[in-house]
Amino acid sequence: MGDPRRLSKKYKKPRKLWDKKRILEESKLKREYGLKNTREVWIAQAELRKVRREARKLLALPEEIREKEARVILSKLERLNILPGTATIDDILSLTVRDFLERRLQTIVWRKGLAKTPKQARQLIVHGFISVDGRRVLSPGMLITKEMEDKVAYYKPIQLEPKVVEEKSDNNEEASEQVEEAGNEPKAQEEVKA
Repeated sequence: MGDPRRLSKKYKKPRKLWDKKRILEESKLKREYGLKNTREVWIAQAELRKVRREARKLLALPEEIREKEARVILSKLERLNILPGTATIDDILSLTVRDFLERRLQTIVWRKGLAKTPKQARQLIVHGFISVDGRRVLSPGMLITKEMEDKVAYYKPIQLEPKVVEEKSDNNEEASEQVEEAGNEPKAQEEVKA
């Protein structure tokens, strides 16, 4: 059967782990995008770092070779809908972590209106209520391409609204009946006095 494959980390820890400014920025991103932990921010930073490293290497190459290899990186970023088709290598260097976080399945489910909050989007994905191209997806960190974005939908029908609305209408009917009964009692007392 063979040995199990060795999984490598998709992220790299920061050198200074307890930097207050960095921690505050990462906390803000975690709240804004409904991320589970800081590791997910680090994964997006690693993707950004990888793309920017490739772009810097391309800038050092001669013009003929640079154009060929730049098309490969730019087409990948265009397919992920991170950059437009008319982008250049300089546009790659101006990318931020938010550009990669916007392409996660969790964020797209939230932006499309399939969930009310980013955390609810994550819960729907993990519990198997979201599909991409008809196939159930359980990974909220999956990067969605431009073609797959339109194919994100519910895997099985779900009702996001709680059924509390129906109970309120029953309470309103009971309250109106009580008001009518209370309104009838004083009339009966007036008749007795007369």
